[in-house]
Amino acid sequence: MKDAFGAPQSLLVLGGTSEIGLATARRLIARRTRVVWLAGRPSPALTAAADSLRALGADVRTVPFDALDTESHEERLGKVFAEGDVDMVLLAFGVLGDQARDESDPVAAVRVAQTNYTGAVSAGLVCAGALQAQGHGSLVVLSSVAGERARRTNFIYGSSKAGLDAFAQGLGDALHGTGVHVMVVRPGFVRSKMTAGLAQAPLATTPEAVAAAIELGLRRRSETVWVPGALRMVMTAVRHMPRPLFRRLPV
Repeated sequence: MKDAFGAPQSLLVLGGTSEIGLATARRLIARRTRVVWLAGRPSPALTAAADSLRALGADVRTVPFDALDTESHEERLGKVFAEGDVDMVLLAFGVLGDQARDESDPVAAVRVAQTNYTGAVSAGLVCAGALQAQGHGSLVVLSSVAGERARRTNFIYGSSKAGLDAFAQGLGDALHGTGVHVMVVRPGFVRSKMTAGLAQAPLATTPEAVAAAIELGLRRRSETVWVPGALRMVMTAVRHMPRPLFRRLPV
């Protein structure tokens, strides 16, 4: 259960090497989170991530997880919940893809969609069901402002995040009143390994800033969190911009 400060005592990160996921785990460990599960493909990076959190005093465990292997989700994630209640699940996995390449490689484009949307639907439903069965918990879903309106330069990634965002909102409505809290987080451009080499967008943020926003959102029981907050108004304007004008934007 959550402590007096609103921090979960146990955390499951789907996407165990995600920089945002790990930044959030570090922040919550400092606020009394004691058990952390990192779900991801077995790798030296996953092992190193677990070791780094153990050094902060948490009981850290890893579980094999592949977003694309949806048939394994129920069994593998079910084992986590069988070990005890999970107060918070952070759905933090995803791939950016390469728009220029993926437009001419449908197989690669489908992989982006399957990872960011299909895999998230599968894992999200498995975890939502487990949270509902235990009667409490938060499911935090990392979406993106890219899902607000598909842009020429990243419409494959953006469309996958648009689907994820809509799914998470609907799931939150379905779980309203059950004791399970669903929070959608919409960061802008995050300076991380995934975006290394890309031109930085205005209002860029960091994994640590996203983690801070997630913690605040948990305390407030928010349903939607924008990072940074100013993006809410910016994206409202972008979403309603006439299409001919939108096409002229250097985005």
